Order: sequence, then C-alpha cells, then structure tokens
Amino acid sequence: MFELIDCEQGSESWYQARLGIPTASEFKTLLGIKKDARDKATRRTYMHKLAGEIITGKPMENYVNDHMARGKEMEGEARDYYAFGSESTVQQVGFIRRGKTGCSPDSLVGDNGLLEIKTKLPHLLIDCLLADDFPAEHKAQCQGALWIGEREWVDIVCYWPGMPTFVKRAYRDEHYIGALSAAVDQFNEELAELVAKLTTKYDMAG
Repeated sequence: MFELIDCEQGSESWYQARLGIPTASEFKTLLGIKKDARDKATRRTYMHKLAGEIITGKPMENYVNDHMARGKEMEGEARDYYAFGSESTVQQVGFIRRGKTGCSPDSLVGDNGLLEIKTKLPHLLIDCLLADDFPAEHKAQCQGALWIGEREWVDIVCYWPGMPTFVKRAYRDEHYIGALSAAVDQFNEELAELVAKLTTKYDMAG
C-alpha cells in the first residue's frame, strides 16, 4: 500500500518525506549497476548518507549543477509537449511512499500510467533516437516507480529544445520488480543494522 504525499518536489516537505529511505532514483545503485564516470555514488556511500539522515534527522546535502538546474527548467516544456501530443491527463505529484522506500515521478498519467522526464544533451538524445528502445539506464528507476505507485506502465520522455523528442513506453516487469523489491528489503535491513550499531556504540540519539 502506498501513500501519496502532497508537496512540491525540492521543497523542505519533500526532503522530509524521503528522509532516510532509499528512493527510486537510486535503485540502480542498490542493484550494483555502475553509473557513469561523473557520478561516484556507490551502494555503500548511499547507505552511509541515509544513515546520516536517520541519525541527524536532517536531509543530506544535494548538489545541483548547471545542467541539472537547466533540466528542471525544461521539465515543464517536456510535460506540456507530452500532454498535448498524447492527449493525456497528467497530474504532478510530490512524493509516493511505500513502506521504507519511495519515488518522485514527474507526473501521474490517467489512472494507470506514470511519466518520467529526462532532459538529455543532443548527443545523448541522438543515441536514444537511434536505439529506439527504452533506455536501460533508467529501467531501475522507472520499474521501481511502477512498483511503488502501483501503476501499469510508464512513458519516458527524453527532451532537448530544438531536437526531436523521444517517447517510449514500458510496462511492469514483474520478475524485475520482484528482484528490485528484494534488493530494497536487503538494503533497508543493512541500513537499520548500521544505524543501530552506530547509535549503540556511540550513544547517539537515533
């Protein structure tokens, strides 16, 4: 069972809603899938960051570079493009929580769908257009969001102004979701053990 939390993504309420729990944007870290060279995050680093959030009660600092900020600005353009082209009803949401995990989809679509928007530099978008397949690097996040939000399908929109827009749909992969759920449970067990060990050894308030 999930809980839909009404808040603005990036707000203080949003950070509090996801405090100390693994979220879908980092699910490929939990699965041990290597990220690109620009992102040095590992499963161990991510766990330590969440442990720090639990112990301090404060969200970890989030670095935002120029590209990420620009992507956030373009998200609205991509959402409008998708809504017009698909004639779908899209609803922006804050955070969806399911037990000790959660996700922040870019929109709900109708009764059964999700929307995930990725702003990609032209050379990366060209790769998507040529491959014409759901980008593998976003599978963990998107399947995770389907699991958490109990939705049937997700449309990914890869966007950059002046470039053709790439849209591809993926449906629930129950086998993959089962493995993902097990990985999240294992991660949370280890996270709880780590916090308990630290709070006991150093007499910290959890």
